[in-house]
Amino acid sequence: MTINTTPLNPHFGVEVTGIRLADVTADHLFPQIRALFEEHSALLFRKQDFSDEDHISLARLFGPIEDRQADERKPGETFSIPKVSNVGDDGTTFGEMDLKTLNLKSNFLWHSDSTFLPVPSLVNILIGRVVTTEGGATELASTRAAWAMMPESLKIRIRGRGIWHHFSHSRRRISPELGELPIFNKWPATRWNSIWENPINGREALYIASHAYKVDGYDDAESQALIDELTEYCTQPAFVYSHKWDVGDVLLWDQRAVLHRGTPWPYEQPRTLSSICCSVTEEDGVDRVRMPA
Repeated sequence: MTINTTPLNPHFGVEVTGIRLADVTADHLFPQIRALFEEHSALLFRKQDFSDEDHISLARLFGPIEDRQADERKPGETFSIPKVSNVGDDGTTFGEMDLKTLNLKSNFLWHSDSTFLPVPSLVNILIGRVVTTEGGATELASTRAAWAMMPESLKIRIRGRGIWHHFSHSRRRISPELGELPIFNKWPATRWNSIWENPINGREALYIASHAYKVDGYDDAESQALIDELTEYCTQPAFVYSHKWDVGDVLLWDQRAVLHRGTPWPYEQPRTLSSICCSVTEEDGVDRVRMPA
């Protein structure tokens, strides 16, 4: 078996060929995948024959599976793979102003998943299940590449500072009503170092998200202005890869070093992506991003 890679962007990300993900185990192929993940931050595997069981098995190799509904499940209920979808239980699509659609629209803001959780996310493994004829891309932006090329005059304003995150903040930017829902307010605010150093290769990345709302040493308005300025710098076209989905595509990325967002599509068209996030562990360098009390 020959593993080949093709760059997705000159600064980060590779398409990987020569691997059937359903065959990956801890000892077979995963060490190579993990090495590519650490080096390139984003990996694309096109048109995989990849079941839900395969999805869960691959995720467990990266670390503990994130389960945001664990505290809401009834006895005997098991984990089900989260879906990024505009399709309801009855098979129809949500209306454009439905709160569920507005929640999808909040994913159009540049973010890293789970910065608002007590334990943040290492990776998101996203799979195309139902795709649209237009729109509906997923875009990635490397905060590692952007940080390496960022002017020192901008770096000095954020380096060494803590950034506060809350789930409701990103939702309120789309709809005040959305931001008040209990699901977006059940975790207290978190505070992380603005820079996450990769423990394997020592490369630094800016750690921000649409959930970020306050920077140590700045007032609220100054904080939001700085977060917006940093996000704008990191999401310049030079640092962005945009993926148009086909059924079976598997796209995964390093949440410590990559922002992502969805893009709009005709809402009458169904779209479903399966998404599993895995939580960071001490081996992933979570100590590098914790802030002293």
